[in-house]
Amino acid sequence: MKRYDDAIKEINPDAYFDLSNNDLSTLKWLHGTLPIELSDIETKATELETKFNNEEYKRNRKAEYPLIEDQLDEIYHNGINGWKETIKAVKDKYPKE
Repeated sequence: MKRYDDAIKEINPDAYFDLSNNDLSTLKWLHGTLPIELSDIETKATELETKFNNEEYKRNRKAEYPLIEDQLDEIYHNGINGWKETIKAVKDKYPKE
């Protein structure tokens, strides 16, 4: 789902605005913030959504990688090659596209 508030902040980190229910028709610029063209907000939101979707593998890997303490224990007990096998299994499950 596109997040217009994130898109606005990406374009202008100092922007002050009010946006209800992620609906651009409710957008109000506050405290003298110069308005951003709605088409620019849409474009940036699409770009951010695409980036988020393309990085799903990273989020999946992070959730399945063992804790760093467990990884260090794996290295201690099974060496680097044993650790690489553990990590490779997760990377193979969630490959970069």
